[in-house]
Amino acid sequence: MPLMLPSQGTSAASCVALLVIAASTVSSMDVLVAQQINALNGTMVRISCSFTSCYRLDPTKFAMNWTYQETLNDTEEMFMTFKNKITPLRTDRFGDRVKFAGNLDKNDLSITISDVQLTDEGIYNCYVRNPPDRIQGHGIIQLSVVTELPPPRDSTIAVAIGASIGGMLALVILSMVVVKCVRRHKKQELISDEQKMEEEGKTDGEGGTEEGTKQL
Repeated sequence: MPLMLPSQGTSAASCVALLVIAASTVSSMDVLVAQQINALNGTMVRISCSFTSCYRLDPTKFAMNWTYQETLNDTEEMFMTFKNKITPLRTDRFGDRVKFAGNLDKNDLSITISDVQLTDEGIYNCYVRNPPDRIQGHGIIQLSVVTELPPPRDSTIAVAIGASIGGMLALVILSMVVVKCVRRHKKQELISDEQKMEEEGKTDGEGGTEEGTKQL
């Protein structure tokens, strides 16, 4: 749900110019969220949302909306807002189970939902306005509610498999090094033998020439 707030074009332009000078590819407003969250039915879940901006947060101008929708095609239902103060909106779906769990001084807009229900599953939207920044931030989180946690993985088997693979790789590398050394040694021996044969051939040629001269 868009937030309609006034902005100051001059300051925003300065921010853009600063970003251009810094050669940054990041926009002046970035919203950081986990796109997918799994929650266990009946527990409490934290839905994180934070943002970055060129400007410090001014509570008199800052605005935030949290909304819920079952699917992307459904109408958004606002359940929390900020205009001068945090205001949770009591709804039939959540009642008073939603709490603000962030820190405005750190640009943290996170919330918690206690006693999570299967009906809480859906899409959560975090909207942010931080004038004079003209860009509206928007984070989308998909919440899935499960009735039981998946069984833990057997780390012992994973470690054993990893150790086996590591041992095999070590043997392969060692074998490659040995083969390479043997080949290099044989090559050096062949080069030495060829050099010896060439030297012997030169010696024989010089001796034959001297004998022919003596006969003449």
